[in-house]
Amino acid sequence: MLNHEIKSQVQNLWDRLWSGGLSNPITAIEQISYLLFMKRLEDFHETVPKEYKWSNYHKIEGKELVKRMGAVFNYIKTDLGQQDEPFAQAMANANFEIENPALLKSAIGFIDAIYQEIDKEIERNQHFHDIQGDVYEHLLLHTSEAGKNGQFRTPRHIIHMMAALLDPDLDGKICDLASGSGGFLVAAYQYILTKYSDHKESDDDGLQKGTDGNQFTAEQKQKLKEDIFYGFDIDRTMVRIGVMNLMMHGITKPHIVHLDSLSSQYEAWEALQLQEEFDPIDKSTLANVAIQGQYKYIMANPPFTGRIDSPGVSENLDRVYPPKYDKKDENKRVKQSVQSELLFLERMVYMLQEGGRAAVIVPEGVLFNSGKAHKDVRQILMKDCRLDAVISLPAGAFKPYTGVKTAILMFTKVEQDAKTFHTEKVWFYELKSDGYSLDDNRKKLSENPLPEIVKTYEQIKDQKITPEDRKSLHFYVPLSELQEKAYDLSLNRYKEFVYDEQTYDPPKEILSRLIELEDDILNEMRELNDLIG
Repeated sequence: MLNHEIKSQVQNLWDRLWSGGLSNPITAIEQISYLLFMKRLEDFHETVPKEYKWSNYHKIEGKELVKRMGAVFNYIKTDLGQQDEPFAQAMANANFEIENPALLKSAIGFIDAIYQEIDKEIERNQHFHDIQGDVYEHLLLHTSEAGKNGQFRTPRHIIHMMAALLDPDLDGKICDLASGSGGFLVAAYQYILTKYSDHKESDDDGLQKGTDGNQFTAEQKQKLKEDIFYGFDIDRTMVRIGVMNLMMHGITKPHIVHLDSLSSQYEAWEALQLQEEFDPIDKSTLANVAIQGQYKYIMANPPFTGRIDSPGVSENLDRVYPPKYDKKDENKRVKQSVQSELLFLERMVYMLQEGGRAAVIVPEGVLFNSGKAHKDVRQILMKDCRLDAVISLPAGAFKPYTGVKTAILMFTKVEQDAKTFHTEKVWFYELKSDGYSLDDNRKKLSENPLPEIVKTYEQIKDQKITPEDRKSLHFYVPLSELQEKAYDLSLNRYKEFVYDEQTYDPPKEILSRLIELEDDILNEMRELNDLIG
């Protein structure tokens, strides 16, 4: 989370860009991201030529500075990734648009000031924060884009908690199918780095963090930096920001791709990676089972967009919303009323390999809505997967963006298109506080509840505890009871609330004490009046 001084400097930079002609807020955000990337270029890319290092920009003035920055940006676009790699593809049509020498000089000064404050935060053990994403979040808050299409950026501490709950490792690919600024992938990277570090410390939220990675072999380190992290997003600007974000955190080859992961574009991309035949007209290639199950871990907070364009959805996603076709043309799909959060869940099940695990944030309506589609997706999660946990988040977790109540679903893939249930019971946990105030300010509190839920979940997985008391924060509910209640997954449906009976004195006694109090006040006022007189 950005401190006040960083927010102030970022705001000043944005105001300066706006006054300099970059009035489109998304363009300004993108240009600021490029500047942040250039500032840290020599830190994560050791072979950058001397003339392209940030420290040398200060020696240049006027048009020569604009020319040099253009050359640096061209170097970033053409030399940091091979032509067929996601980074090069994401940056192919990118442009550095700050061409006014005075504006550029001023912007460089603001970036220096921002990173002076960031370095102070690093000294406070905040070097794990997603600075690129935090800057984006702060800017987005002041634009009309905030909350557009149901996109609410997940708080960093919630993401780090989810990474600890999911417990990813180097044994498979990690994916966010609506990756945005890449915050989930950054958190997964930092969690694995911590797991393989000798020295660990607690961050401000009480979660363990480590940076040395001393336990990695050379092969493991290369795998972590080049082969593990994958993301998809329909917003090209966010793809660029996400790619740069991961690279600044040490992931040299992030695989973040500009496509709609709910469409057949996803199958086409996976088929290309696997060198499998794919023809969008040939439904047999779309149904190729070899394309399924490519990821061991999925972390996501997909956008709660509600209704989307159903004809563009992949026909592999046909269980929650079976496709409908024109009566006169059997190849022409007709529009249906579909909800994206349900399709994203079905897509995650499709993408997970057997034994793969997912941690995903959903709006609470997904848990209890009585509509057929909602019931169907909950059954898929309990049939194809072992639904491990439903974690109810506090209502203010996403403020100041939205007060929508949300939950985290944890599930493990067992079998695609299963006919019987692989879930025997579900663990419910009520997270009453996330360690921050639940108002728009979201100030840090003294308590750190996140390590407790991580510890408890580890005990649950190891079967060290089997909680049954439904008056407590967490408990199990068997499948049979979930079926009786139409697969409702809302915690309040099963929790037993304890109401303490309140006893009050009789009204006559209360009135008598009030009269005595009034008499005391009146006597004191008379004494005061005598003293004044």
